[in-house]
Amino acid sequence: MAKQMQARRLKGLDYNPWVEYARLATEYDAVNLGQGFPDFAPPDFALEAFQHAVSGDLMLNQYTKAFGYPPLTKILASFFGKLLGHELDPLTNVLVTVGAYGALFTAFQALVDEGDEVIIIEPFFDCYEPMTLMAGGRPVFVSLKPSPTRDGELNSSSNWRLDPDELASKFTPHTKALVLNTPNNPLGKVFSQTELELVASLCQQHNVVCISDEVYQWLVFDGCQHISIASLPGMWERTLTIGSAGKTFSATGWKVGWVLGPDHLMKHLRTVHQNSIYHCPTQTQAAVAESFEKEQLCFGQPSSYFVQLPRAMQRSRDYMARSLQSVGLMPVLPQGSYFLITDISGFKSKMPDLPGAANEPYDRRFVKWMIKNKPTGQPPHLCSPHPSCLEGTMWKLDCLLPRAWQPSLSPSSSACLIRRTSTTTSASVL
Repeated sequence: MAKQMQARRLKGLDYNPWVEYARLATEYDAVNLGQGFPDFAPPDFALEAFQHAVSGDLMLNQYTKAFGYPPLTKILASFFGKLLGHELDPLTNVLVTVGAYGALFTAFQALVDEGDEVIIIEPFFDCYEPMTLMAGGRPVFVSLKPSPTRDGELNSSSNWRLDPDELASKFTPHTKALVLNTPNNPLGKVFSQTELELVASLCQQHNVVCISDEVYQWLVFDGCQHISIASLPGMWERTLTIGSAGKTFSATGWKVGWVLGPDHLMKHLRTVHQNSIYHCPTQTQAAVAESFEKEQLCFGQPSSYFVQLPRAMQRSRDYMARSLQSVGLMPVLPQGSYFLITDISGFKSKMPDLPGAANEPYDRRFVKWMIKNKPTGQPPHLCSPHPSCLEGTMWKLDCLLPRAWQPSLSPSSSACLIRRTSTTTSASVL
């Protein structure tokens, strides 16, 4: 009898929408803007930091400390310690990883065991579910639900809320962790202090770890305030806070992420890290360290990149929302992140019978039709396959309009990408 080569933990995880839609985009010569990354340069100080790293100290070509380049762990501890209200030890409270994706994977592998339940808030970034399953856990889903709006009123991601009773019902003796993503991908929701206090109360009541994905923390709009749940009373000891230099400094290819948390949790992540990745590229870590040092000098001031970037993205978001409305779509205005979702039910009423499998959701069929017939940019980001979360006529769009960041270029020069997320679909406007 032939041996089964595939590990059981991979069963059912081989399908990836990124791969499917990238193939279709190539086949039909469509512009594939599926991944949310900028096409503009990082800030000058970050580029200069990277140049210093690759052309300066020769030893930056060699290994550094396994758990993080010391100047980087030191500045992360200093910078975020002030924001979280805790004094962080660079050696025990900080772990540098290969991007936030690596941080998430390390956290799931370190803490989730066979049979453990992990609460995931829908709609969600696509990796949370497979990472839970690969660790042997069982995903438990709870949905953000939209409140009704008055006729003609523009919807907002702030109208999407957790039902306190429903959320409480998801906690059981088997619950090991809850995944929080604020600002949320794909909805763009920034969780309020009241909502975070609800989550915190339940995590403490049931002795549950919170894995808090905060990669878009600097991309908040309209005066919204990002609050790290680890800063709330009683939550530092049970929270892993995950960040990304790629999203922070618009340099996604650097693949530098980090996890901040208490040593009694972090020591398990270090065990996974030292027996898998072991070490992250030294030069990019050095560049991120210098970038944070520069940003710390002007933090909160008008010259701060963390002030300038969200202002530019807010202009892009507003332009995108107006564009969608002009063609009869109903966008949900995001409070943060690169993303927004929009209602395409108007298209469905006019084009109800698009080709596709009988059980294939309308949004998937619409995206494939767009790729084949209107190849201006295409999909791929499955966020949640659970129809309890979003109906098949809600679409997600990457509201990243980098050309609007450059004053010499008009937003009207942007191209549009549609890609799928959950029962949602997404579109990048670049």
